[in-house]
Amino acid sequence: MRTAIALLATAAALAAPLAADAQQARYLNPRDVQEAARQHAEVVEEFGGAETGPRAAYVEGVGRRVAAYSGTANAGQVYHFTTLDSAVENAFAVPGGYVYLTRQLMGIMNDESELAFVVGHETGHIAANHAQARKSAANTNAILGVLGQVLGAVVGGPAFGGLISQGAQQFSKMRLLSFTRDQEYQADVLGIRYMTAAGYDPSGSATMLSQIAQATALEARIQGDQNRSTPEWASTHPLSENRAAQATQIARQTGRVGVGLRNRDAFLAQIKGMIVDDDPAQGVIDGRIFTHPDLHLTFAVPAGFLMQNSTRRVSIQGSAGQAEFRGGQFNGSMEDYVSRVLQGLTEGRVQLQLGPMQRTTVNGIPAAYVVGRANTSSGGLDVGVFAYQWDQNTIYHFLTLTRAGQGLAPFASMVDSFRRISPAEAAAIRPRVIDIVTVGRGDTIQSLGNRMAYRDFRVDRFLALNGLAANSPLVPGQKVKLVVYGTRRA
Repeated sequence: MRTAIALLATAAALAAPLAADAQQARYLNPRDVQEAARQHAEVVEEFGGAETGPRAAYVEGVGRRVAAYSGTANAGQVYHFTTLDSAVENAFAVPGGYVYLTRQLMGIMNDESELAFVVGHETGHIAANHAQARKSAANTNAILGVLGQVLGAVVGGPAFGGLISQGAQQFSKMRLLSFTRDQEYQADVLGIRYMTAAGYDPSGSATMLSQIAQATALEARIQGDQNRSTPEWASTHPLSENRAAQATQIARQTGRVGVGLRNRDAFLAQIKGMIVDDDPAQGVIDGRIFTHPDLHLTFAVPAGFLMQNSTRRVSIQGSAGQAEFRGGQFNGSMEDYVSRVLQGLTEGRVQLQLGPMQRTTVNGIPAAYVVGRANTSSGGLDVGVFAYQWDQNTIYHFLTLTRAGQGLAPFASMVDSFRRISPAEAAAIRPRVIDIVTVGRGDTIQSLGNRMAYRDFRVDRFLALNGLAANSPLVPGQKVKLVVYGTRRA
């Protein structure tokens, strides 16, 4: 592992030639631009949808302001910045000028300079053409859509490869790259350069990296008590303690620390009222329980399994198997529905030896299920589909994958837990939103932390949300963020 000194030397070495390159405008690859534009809508839909309104325009404005100093020709036209309605803290860039960041990541930012660094870092990946440098790696890091996430490597490893259909690879040409460590540091250097040139305080880079590290460490602790997994697309930015140290050093070298813009009040005004964690409109994960108040349904995963929610499905992972939950309108019998799910899974490329289709009732809901055996080069797998006739035109289902011989057994409690919820249960689910409060006399970290809308880790969450340490002083008049319960959107 490199030392901090060596990393700082690397950063300095990277900065020199890149500064020279900035003298000549670079054009983005037209094919990348065209492909990114074509698949933008699909990426947005897959990863939570896009925010609209003043906050989205604000992010776009900061992004364009920073990207103007990237050395890219026509930067104001070729770069696009989208805020995703996602409960995962992440940001990523797509070759062709498209930068995405999530509302959850915005929630842990504390001022506009930190936002400027994030969009600058992602712009740096594009401007430095890191995608081309990692082209070979992209072949194994494509976004796999609906079934690609479910048919991963938790159970059976590469055995799942033969089951991924062409339809499931609808985003295969839109790459989210896992960059090298040097590329991440280089993007940090570029992000700091861009944000400084745009008038921001470069120390926002170091505080942002420290903020992410603090939030990540807390999430690792919470993971022991909450069943939520991080999807593959959210793992594109490996963090290290050295990145914050490097950012601090480079920021100091600019001579602009404490001089540039932070725009804290303007930023906090933008995120006030912003939803954090799950949006009830997409369903809510609470421990092992998933509930969708608008669809009036709920189910619980077995102990030891993790869930990840998206606009189209709930993905479920554990050492004993994987599953996904989804569904929607369908005019036909449950048997036809189950057959279509299986057909879409394999598209005839893998033969399934199917058992008999069986009918049953679960919590008063008509259901049908089937289990099949798929023989792959890496061994046998059991593929199950358990479908529910919700109403005349709506069917939901679980798709399960387990080791050969296990069938639906690892998910028996889950398929049996699926039920309707009452209007009272639905009404009790409210979103968590960010509130901006002013510290008053007598307020302490403990008293403010106790106001956080969580059942556990309240003080720790308050500290991580605001980038504070346990011994940080609070000053009357200081603005801090709280997560409180909000009102459901109509």
